[in-house]
Amino acid sequence: MIKIMRSADWEEIRTIYQEGIETGTASFRTPDISWEDWDSSHLKACRFVAWKNKEIIGWCALLPVSANYDIGRVGEIEVYVKHGYKGQGIGSLLLDALVKESENKGIWMLQAGIFLQNSAILKIHEKAGFRVVGYREKIGKSKGVWQDNLLMERRNKLIA
Repeated sequence: MIKIMRSADWEEIRTIYQEGIETGTASFRTPDISWEDWDSSHLKACRFVAWKNKEIIGWCALLPVSANYDIGRVGEIEVYVKHGYKGQGIGSLLLDALVKESENKGIWMLQAGIFLQNSAILKIHEKAGFRVVGYREKIGKSKGVWQDNLLMERRNKLIA
């Protein structure tokens, strides 16, 4: 079941976030962040959690790409699924909810930077209508290793 994220969900969200970051193929970010810092750095809309048996098993949210109004309606996607629940369609459910809500909120483009090794998340994004628009070689280090990254985007289908 997909629900709107609440601040009370933070500890479970942070645990899943840490699991994802520890893989070395999910993010360049560090999980050492407070709820207040995380909350202020993410868009208020389009925050969801996936629940199963009274447990949060995944989450998604959007980071603003810019404070500039002209590109301020572009969001960068974060989708994380708890270990033990990957490969069960949870990421797709979360991404679908995020895409639908972002379109309803007038966000005209979503973007995702995806590590090349993360083939499952690449497939989920392609299934949701994202396309590859760029390749970034050695864009950053994760666990001391240079990582290449694909830039994907999806335009809002409700805006002409």
